[in-house]
Amino acid sequence: MSTLELLWFIIIGVLFSGFFFLEGFDFGVGMAVKLIARNKRERDQVIESIGPVWDGNEVWLITAGGAMFASFPHWYATLFSGFYIMLLMVLVGLILRGVSFEFRAHAKNARERNIWEWTMFVGSILPPFFFGMIFIDVIQGMPIAENKNILTAGFGDYVNLFSIVGGVAVTLICFLHGLNYLRLKTAGNVRERSQALAKKLYPVLFAGLIVFAILAFIKTDFFELRFVSSLIILILIVAFAGLSAYGAYKDKELLSFLATGLVLVGIVVFIFNGLFPRVMIANDASMSILIEQAANSPYTLKTMTIVTICILPFVLAYQGWSYYVFSKRIHVSR
Repeated sequence: MSTLELLWFIIIGVLFSGFFFLEGFDFGVGMAVKLIARNKRERDQVIESIGPVWDGNEVWLITAGGAMFASFPHWYATLFSGFYIMLLMVLVGLILRGVSFEFRAHAKNARERNIWEWTMFVGSILPPFFFGMIFIDVIQGMPIAENKNILTAGFGDYVNLFSIVGGVAVTLICFLHGLNYLRLKTAGNVRERSQALAKKLYPVLFAGLIVFAILAFIKTDFFELRFVSSLIILILIVAFAGLSAYGAYKDKELLSFLATGLVLVGIVVFIFNGLFPRVMIANDASMSILIEQAANSPYTLKTMTIVTICILPFVLAYQGWSYYVFSKRIHVSR
């Protein structure tokens, strides 16, 4: 395995981490439109809290997919073809979310607004749930054909106890992340309800993390191959969840927001740490796809690295400036 191959494996992990940290609270806010806000003005307030940033946050996913296609085409082909239906559901969710913002803004009456608010709600649940299922299926191993290009999986390989737990867990963490973002960005009743509901959900989160850890120990080879690092990452995930809960009970919204984001990042790190040096885990270990087997040519990786070094600072600076400009709390409109 070359240095560039390892570098791009790490970069893809970073891109997915950035996506879940930033888009995770967008998903949570989309769920809160129906679960927290009680009237039109409060729903306007909730939606306005992510209005200028939600589409920019989705760019992290597009970049991650593009980087995977360019740097590890074999990984991209096997993953996207094998999980076509689940990834289609993710795409459907993202489309529903995207159009709901625009169509709700142009709704002519309360009935039309309600339809698009429910569309936003559903579109905010589908991506984290199916991403959670996909990630869990990948790490517990899938049947891969001898040519290592396609999956020969059945329904039970995709939908099982572990994958459902993963989907529910990622959705719940995104919702909590969104509640903590609303605590940070809004004022009034929406903020108070967000804090009250977050306090009730933290015990559920801790129970879910325990179930996730047990299933990860039983269903994956992570602890067999990397016991120390896997254990440390799991401990950090639980510690971040504890910090987030502490921030909720002590009214420290920034701490809660950062900590729930780091829980999502920790899950991505746990997955990539366990995958290494593989990109796809097969039920038959000899069929697993390794990083060097999936990687593109050294020239392509070198070119991508140079382009990334030149462009990335400007992208990060622009997104950072956007959040700085949009740093004030959102109040209910009068």
